[in-house]
Amino acid sequence: MKGVILAGGKGTRLNPLTEITNKHLLPVGREPMVWHPVRQLISAGITDILIITSTEHMGDMVNSLGSGQKFGCQFTYRVQEESKGIAHGLLLAENFVDRRKVVVLLADNIFECSIVEHVTKFSTQESGGYVLLKEVGDPERYGVAALDEKQIIAIEEKPLQPKTNYAVVGCYMYDHNVFTIIKSISPSARGELEITNVNNKYAEKSELQFGFVRGRWTDAGTFESLSQANTLLLELNNEVSYG
Repeated sequence: MKGVILAGGKGTRLNPLTEITNKHLLPVGREPMVWHPVRQLISAGITDILIITSTEHMGDMVNSLGSGQKFGCQFTYRVQEESKGIAHGLLLAENFVDRRKVVVLLADNIFECSIVEHVTKFSTQESGGYVLLKEVGDPERYGVAALDEKQIIAIEEKPLQPKTNYAVVGCYMYDHNVFTIIKSISPSARGELEITNVNNKYAEKSELQFGFVRGRWTDAGTFESLSQANTLLLELNNEVSYG
């Protein structure tokens, strides 16, 4: 199984901090933010990892992460020249994934507990996709899942009247068919290839399973959530919990 970390985007909600660096290189706890998804993938036994970031930040990203030797993994790098959505970034990984299963992490998502149990579950899944859900108090900010006992029925992006409080967080697992699906969807009104549309394609075929995030989680995309992420990882000494 291969790992992909998406660390592009402009991070405009964190201006002026992101005027001088990539959001995912900002400190969280005692380390740069992007080190956390690296540690998550390694905790799940995934050591062949693709880092996707923007042109202007590639040099700094490589300077921070290196070859992967200090983490016990191997990095490959790809440039996402335009910010056209999560699915657009993932499409750059097609040759790297090479028809295997893939675990995708958004680099600003911080998890208290290891994702290993979900990766293990997905490894036994014959086909389809698998996403992580977290019950939140403000579901209208996220893609929200409607579900039955075993799978997701549909995901609604930032609904005004959410059907549930279960947000889809930034960890996605797919079979190799994900790239065919991405190529089949059209850009949204904001000109992006939306990962929610990809997930819904799997859901339409009853092939989107899910698991619930254990422990605390935040996406460090605002000053408030960045502060929460910093507090969490300081408590954990930037280690991934298996508890």
